[in-house]
Amino acid sequence: MRQAGRIVAAILDLLRRRIEPGITTGELDAITVRELSGYGAVSSFKGYRGFPAHLCVSVNDELVHGIPGERVLCEGDIVSLDMGANVHGFHGDAALTVGVGKISPQAEALLQATEGARTAGIASARSGAHLSDISAAIQSFVEARGFSVVREYVGHGIGREMHEEPQIPNFGPRGQGPVLQKGMALALEPMVNIGGWQTKVGSDGWTVTTADGSLCAHFEHTIAITDGEPEILTRLD
Repeated sequence: MRQAGRIVAAILDLLRRRIEPGITTGELDAITVRELSGYGAVSSFKGYRGFPAHLCVSVNDELVHGIPGERVLCEGDIVSLDMGANVHGFHGDAALTVGVGKISPQAEALLQATEGARTAGIASARSGAHLSDISAAIQSFVEARGFSVVREYVGHGIGREMHEEPQIPNFGPRGQGPVLQKGMALALEPMVNIGGWQTKVGSDGWTVTTADGSLCAHFEHTIAITDGEPEILTRLD
């Protein structure tokens, strides 16, 4: 899983640096295909429940599961990139949201809040803590900054399958759910909206958008529970 995580981190970092006005979402997927092949890895997403691409690219009010294609990114957009890699039967999964050129102060605050919520959730992922301690930390961080946490989509366990138990909501009270133990691998992924928390699925059957059309952001890391601080498997060294 460490190898899969490092590959995901490296490809997302490359994609982040390639984003600029004028690039298409399909070009980002093509880069992902090339890089996965170069690493000898397989996409966790391509074909998963019929998903047609190697990378999820979601723009502005699109939260998750955006299908890359001919859409051209424009100055001021925010774009969420979500990808997974399968290496020797083990998965790594991560996401980030990036501004295209200069973005609005509100959009910048949204990105900072969502990334900060991921950090807060990771800090709560300690052996002996309850699973919902992660959820509560994420919700508290987000709502203190005036944003809302998506309810319909959650984090998850990960390992030999991309999605495993337990599910990890980004909201809820502390002190509930399973006790975290050393060796668990989890994908923590706050999904945050500027407006209300409700979402809807588009006509393509995949792309999830905010119900009210507000901007949204998504950050994710795969982590491993240890005796001390959690190990972030999808972070560049």
